[in-house]
Amino acid sequence: MKTPPRPSWIPCLALILGLGLAAGAARAAEAPALLFFGDSLTAGYGLEDPATEAFPALIQRRIQAAGLAWRVVNAGLSGETSAGGLRRVDWVLRQRVDCFVLELGGNDGLRGIPPATTEANLQAIIDRVRARDPAAKIVLVGIEAPPNMGPDFTRAFAAIFPALAARNHLPLVPFLLEGVAGRPALNQGDGIHPTDRGHAIVAETVWKVLRPLL
Repeated sequence: MKTPPRPSWIPCLALILGLGLAAGAARAAEAPALLFFGDSLTAGYGLEDPATEAFPALIQRRIQAAGLAWRVVNAGLSGETSAGGLRRVDWVLRQRVDCFVLELGGNDGLRGIPPATTEANLQAIIDRVRARDPAAKIVLVGIEAPPNMGPDFTRAFAAIFPALAARNHLPLVPFLLEGVAGRPALNQGDGIHPTDRGHAIVAETVWKVLRPLL
């Protein structure tokens, strides 16, 4: 049996659909980037599926629910210190970044690194982001040192973040683990890294500061 000729509109429809898909991909690529630059708390260490359970992923869901166009990039790296972040930040900034959330310092506190060193490293990261794109928004996230480092150290460490925020005119999340730290039901066995329920609370804490900026 002779095959009937293909209707002339089919190639046109395929072309239109292809162009539509390409345009959709282009719009996604053009969406402003919200980059979370941090350590294991940002990376979602210990979670079953960090790509969906870590607080940056939960922020992405809130963004979508709010009808906003931002896309989230999780640049968390377990074990990262402020010094490691400073070495890594130029590589991360090779991509487009419209809002940079800086969450580092926790591992410095655990290792007893002098607070002045941590503060200098974080300031240098802020400077690198601003040099790369002066229009990029920067959000600073505060963290606290464990009490076993002694009261003088913990006070000096806690003072780093409000000082940096004030000096650089940055929005500040005062304490990332507010409502989570010290609560066994919300933390993994190490007592440091939040569970999925803990990350849900962290996402709410961060979202309160982020939402007005987006």
